[in-house]
Amino acid sequence: MKSELIVDVKASEVQIALLEDSRLVSLQKEARNIAYAVGDIYLAKVKKLMPGLNAAFVNVGYEKDAFLHYLDLGSHFASYSDFVQQTLDNPKNPPVLSKMKLKPEIPKTGSVSDVLETGRQMLVQIVKEPISSKGPRLTSEITFTGRYMVLIPFCDKISISQKITSTEEKVRLRQLMASIKPKNFGVIIRTSAEGKRVAELNNELNTLVQCWNDMLEKARRAEPPALIFEEESRIVGMLRDVFSPSFESIVVNDPEVFRQIQKYVQLIAPDRVDIVKLYQDDVPVFDHYGITRQIKSSFGKTVSFRSGAYIIIEHTEALHVIDVNSGNRSRASADQESNALEVNLRAADEIARQLRLRDMGGIIVVDFIDMAKAEHRQELYDHMREIMANDRARHNILPLSKFGLMQITRQRVRPVLDIHTEEVCPSCFGRGEVQPSLLFTDTLYDKLDTLVNHMGLSDFVMYVHPYVEGYLKRGWLMSIYAKWRRRLGGKFKIVADESLAYLQYRVVNRDGKELDLKEAKDMNASTAEKRELKNSRQDTDLAADKPAQRKKKPDADAATPVREESPREEAASDSEPVAPMSKSKKRRERRKKAAENAALAALKAAETPASASSVRESAQSSGSIVASDNVTPVVEPEVENAEVETSAEKDEAPAKKSRRRRSKAKVENETEAFSPESPVSEPIAEVLSSESETEAAPESAPKKRRRSRAKKTLPATGAEANATPETSAEAGSVLLLPPADSVTEE
Repeated sequence: MKSELIVDVKASEVQIALLEDSRLVSLQKEARNIAYAVGDIYLAKVKKLMPGLNAAFVNVGYEKDAFLHYLDLGSHFASYSDFVQQTLDNPKNPPVLSKMKLKPEIPKTGSVSDVLETGRQMLVQIVKEPISSKGPRLTSEITFTGRYMVLIPFCDKISISQKITSTEEKVRLRQLMASIKPKNFGVIIRTSAEGKRVAELNNELNTLVQCWNDMLEKARRAEPPALIFEEESRIVGMLRDVFSPSFESIVVNDPEVFRQIQKYVQLIAPDRVDIVKLYQDDVPVFDHYGITRQIKSSFGKTVSFRSGAYIIIEHTEALHVIDVNSGNRSRASADQESNALEVNLRAADEIARQLRLRDMGGIIVVDFIDMAKAEHRQELYDHMREIMANDRARHNILPLSKFGLMQITRQRVRPVLDIHTEEVCPSCFGRGEVQPSLLFTDTLYDKLDTLVNHMGLSDFVMYVHPYVEGYLKRGWLMSIYAKWRRRLGGKFKIVADESLAYLQYRVVNRDGKELDLKEAKDMNASTAEKRELKNSRQDTDLAADKPAQRKKKPDADAATPVREESPREEAASDSEPVAPMSKSKKRRERRKKAAENAALAALKAAETPASASSVRESAQSSGSIVASDNVTPVVEPEVENAEVETSAEKDEAPAKKSRRRRSKAKVENETEAFSPESPVSEPIAEVLSSESETEAAPESAPKKRRRSRAKKTLPATGAEANATPETSAEAGSVLLLPPADSVTEE
């Protein structure tokens, strides 16, 4: 079986993928600046004792207190406690562990209140990272892990890995370690130490002892809570757990990490140094080896495998649930029992792979397809145990229950690796509004132009989706990519990246650092902000206009001149309310009232000799339209003094002017309705005859600016004419008179 280890080093994280026959079986993903990782040692302080749990909560600087159980104190806690107390109390003259006399072991059934008290300082090591809402889990049994051995202070015991089956080799290693290890230090010999020489084992042992001394030196100068020990290189620590001399290649894409791994492999396997290779291509290393595609297909709620069958994986706080489904199998056997066994065996292979790939720990419940035969259930159980034998994490598998459920427990050290295969929309960034996809190439060119011409960068790489890269490079010399390189000087490259979404891109400079080129227009932020601002302004204007409109109505009514009510109006107001009239009826009523008012005013004017001239002067001063017997309407020339509008007229509301125009038209209509034989028409004719002397005035008077009401002349067919109510100075009453030279008779 061909095994390969691919290391993808990024600015923020490191990913290590293990391939077996080019198939992804293990993936480790860890941030480069992670805190509270497994193996870190802290100087901490006891915060609270919980006798009911037989545990203590310890402050290590995390947002939630860490958990320390009594059994995690270790059997040599008495010796450990005495040594740590002396070291912290007397930093100038610290004790030496190899010269101490170890105290007896503490009982396993003891109480935490007997050995710990609140506020006590102690050295603790993280054995389980923070998971979900829980803080990290601690132990005071400190260990230092190497490639060949594990060093355990306050213990004088040598243990050998059970995977070393040779009795002679076990005896050799036990005698060898007993001769070189310091006093009061215990050692666990790992499987990789099999066949190693004394010099190699002694060199690593001295390195681990030096780590212990450096940790104590930092603890004497630190104040709790403080980190006092972490591995020099987390990448090497991750590699140490998965490294095997049987690897055919270890591929790394970072020069510095390449040197660290090469140095580590040379230390533990000098003859295998040549398997470490540096990857220098522009294509992402995970894309080159097809790992990105496998990650997209392997992580998620539903995972498909052979012949259309699939499994569904659900994660909860208490356990993980896996359901096996046969799906639409194309090559299903005729026998249902045989078909169920075949699907379950293939599902067991995929489940074992998923447990390692996602690092699922805790309780796992698998719901296999029901099988009636006991021998088939036993075959499935044996197969599951066989394929789980290569799993490094401690686990336990129970046979199938009568409900067809298999229960598995697996060691949980860190949170489950949960990779979301769903992609955030790169065009709208989750806002729901996208830029036109047709203009995506214009966006890319603008970014390239900014980087080359404005920022002065060169030798950078722009990563895009493979489909976009194929579109840009289509046509070779006449491709869009070639044109851009000719325009911008060929200072960049465009490379496909399978991990990107369809309209997503990223730019990496020559140092491997990713550049942030997102702008407000790329995220539609400015458009959305403008739209929200516009909507808020409209709401504010509407809220401000409503009270303003309510305030304007009484002002407009107050500016309207009050007309004296006629006897009919007074009688109508005193009577009971009537049903609402139509518009035509209202119009006829208003015309009748206007005609009656005009007749009464004319009779009053005829009673005095000066009435005709006063009427004429009033008509001239108002600049109104005067009615005559002519068919064509003629506008009366206006006196110069009457041409200037008063300030009150200028400030008149538009609504008031429109009402006055309508009232003029109604009065003129009613005036036309009078017959010449009517007794009321005699004073009107008298007034008209007195005005015949001034009919020639329009020819001699200079033309002045006409008022807006005089510009609207009536057609020759004889429609309604405008009239303005004027107030008589002598009578002090409202006078509605049809003026001359403007009304036509039918």
